[in-house]
Amino acid sequence: MEELENYQDYIDQGVEWAVGILPNLITALITFFVGVWVIRIINKMVRRFFAKKDYDETLESFLQSFISIILKALVFVLVVTQLGVKTSSLVALVGAAGLAIGLALQGSLANFAGGVLILIFKPFKVGDFVSAQGVDGTVKEISIFNTKLSTFGNQIAIIPNGQLSNGNVINYNMEDTRRDKFDVGIGYGSNIKEAKEILLKICAENPNINTEPAPEVYVGELGDSSVNLTLRFWANNDVFWPAHFYVIEQTKLRFDAAGIEIPFPQRVMHKALED
Repeated sequence: MEELENYQDYIDQGVEWAVGILPNLITALITFFVGVWVIRIINKMVRRFFAKKDYDETLESFLQSFISIILKALVFVLVVTQLGVKTSSLVALVGAAGLAIGLALQGSLANFAGGVLILIFKPFKVGDFVSAQGVDGTVKEISIFNTKLSTFGNQIAIIPNGQLSNGNVINYNMEDTRRDKFDVGIGYGSNIKEAKEILLKICAENPNINTEPAPEVYVGELGDSSVNLTLRFWANNDVFWPAHFYVIEQTKLRFDAAGIEIPFPQRVMHKALED
């Protein structure tokens, strides 16, 4: 009999607890379903907003995910509060967990923040040729934590966004055209005027080299063993490298044909006289 009475007490206590928590549970469920419904509506509104704006796709995807996460976190807090959990306790728990996670993932958080800055300020975009952190390559992908560059050798360089956002980045495609600087030395006995005319003629014959601004040639330096000429010309980004390599090759061929010497280091060996 005593055992039955104990079981009955447990049952009564359980029923009393269920009846006491039932209103809060119902309210929490209603809050959850209403919150999910509101989140869906807001997400649709955000997608429609971005559809009307010409933003970067990566930025749009990130912002939509970020907004969704924030809204879900708010719904979670409201549901837990309805179940009787004190807000102060919840805030303290979240704060402690956030501190621990932040200390453990401070590098990842720095990369995350760097990715946000890159997506917002757009120092470069997918398809741009950049030089950053000692790597030259074409931007293949910009993610939240890192950026992938495709190098000349078709290797993929993965650079953390934290370093990119805090370091120097040279974007070669931000402007439509680029100026090239080509230095070549000629012998002191060579005709400077003829050499300059040859370089300008090479540029004039190449359709990839812009006529405006016009190519220019200067005597840049009187070196120890050569007169160093500096050629500067402009070309569009998509044909810059073909123009660059064309000028180098044609300079050697035409200087040789004109008898213009391109000095190079030489070492003379003298045989010692025998006694």
